[in-house]
Amino acid sequence: MSRYIGRRTFVGGTAATLASAGLVGSATPQESDDTDTTNSDTDDSERKAMTDDTTLIAHRGFAGVYPENTELAVEASSFGGPGAQTAHRRADMIEVDVVPTADGTLVTFHDDGLAERDGGERGLTDADGLVFETDTDTVTSATVLGTGETVPTLETVMDSIPPSVAVNLEFKNPGSQDLRFAESLPDQALSAQRAVWRPYTERALDLVSEYDNDILVSSFYEAALATVRDYDDSIPIACLFWNDIEAGLEITRRYDCDAMHVPRNMVQGTPFFNDDGYIESNLSDIDLVDVAADEGRDLNVWTISTWYQARELVRAGVDGLISDYPSVLSVQD
Repeated sequence: MSRYIGRRTFVGGTAATLASAGLVGSATPQESDDTDTTNSDTDDSERKAMTDDTTLIAHRGFAGVYPENTELAVEASSFGGPGAQTAHRRADMIEVDVVPTADGTLVTFHDDGLAERDGGERGLTDADGLVFETDTDTVTSATVLGTGETVPTLETVMDSIPPSVAVNLEFKNPGSQDLRFAESLPDQALSAQRAVWRPYTERALDLVSEYDNDILVSSFYEAALATVRDYDDSIPIACLFWNDIEAGLEITRRYDCDAMHVPRNMVQGTPFFNDDGYIESNLSDIDLVDVAADEGRDLNVWTISTWYQARELVRAGVDGLISDYPSVLSVQD
């Protein structure tokens, strides 16, 4: 299995048209209240940083454009997408969510439930039930967002991504109600949760070992990262931060993570830093850009939807952007 490549060993590539794919939504990033559409102060060095030196990670296969986590999404993200408003270059890495069905088959799907999301709103598919309690045939027959695209197996997704494009597997909850989300765990709790994760981790890593793509495993769950290190410590991992910088750093350092995946409001030197009071005030002086540089880790930021967000984060010194849109790094005159 190849090693994960971050910005420091940039994967180049020329976008090509995927003529057979159909757009869902627009390839253009959505504007938001924090968007400054003026880019006249973007010089040549900054253009290079945005277009060449920043790792572009397709969040769920560019979920703002394609039906998320589907075969269509990963194919389009790999080759640049169809139509006139295509990405200037393909994704360097594609992020997909991984969860087992009741039969143990690994599929790419974000939510616990096939139909209902948090708050009772309608979910991603036309089927019902929890993914990890539902048989594989039912899960993989479910259509996503009314598009006709169905929930794919991880094997189908890996078959659809060329070896030159890296893959970020985000390990989701495999079915236990007792797993601790985005927390650093005491030894006894960690040992119990390792047992829950171990078979799931081993199946996933055995499957992707058959492919030549560079692989990165990320998770909000400490036990998921622990079992990756237990099974094959050569596979790069990334801790996903939630709302506790200290816990995220503790997990990152405990397992010597290759990357940190943090929300954009954790990045100092940007207009987004702690913009909603999300971060504990006593930890707000921690500069994760400096930490990543000092410790030799990549700093990738989620979830990016506008060019303005991308520009400000690149200026602050992040390594990669986990984006819903393929054109967030496109600098236009």
